[in-house]
Amino acid sequence: MQFDLSDAIAILERTPEIVSIMLRNLPGNWINANEGGNSWSPFDIVGHYIHGEKTDWIPRMEIILNDETNKTFDPFDRFAQFEDSKGKNLCQLLDEFSALRKRNIKKLSSIQFSEKLLNKTAMHPQFGSVTLRQLFASWVVHDLTHIHQLSRVLAKQYESEVGPWKEYMGVLNAKQ
Repeated sequence: MQFDLSDAIAILERTPEIVSIMLRNLPGNWINANEGGNSWSPFDIVGHYIHGEKTDWIPRMEIILNDETNKTFDPFDRFAQFEDSKGKNLCQLLDEFSALRKRNIKKLSSIQFSEKLLNKTAMHPQFGSVTLRQLFASWVVHDLTHIHQLSRVLAKQYESEVGPWKEYMGVLNAKQ
């Protein structure tokens, strides 16, 4: 499927509601569980979504679209949520994510994007030159990646409980 902004927005605007439906009012043992080691819990994943809304997608779009000569992205801190989410509960995070996403979709929808704008570039600190189209497509896939991750983290809590059915449970056999 080729990138289409209206199709992308259809996913982006649904993500906060999907995540909220999956997680809101679940007991803490679901919200704080992870896959072991330094893996992320559902609480951490929602915090990560929030950090991206504040510092990644729209700020990087603005860098690509501005008239400055230096169009280099700041590195994204993939672990900022651990500090940023301290002292908050999951309902607060879900509400913040929803509000930030609505604001960002409104900003995104206020721009008349042409092929020329979608092909504008900036420098990513790791990948080099990237287009606005690639940034937007990555935003959609990023959302879906973490929805998949949420499903996997939750499912893995019953990994040993499903017994022989584990063989047929793709989410339990998915590579991270």
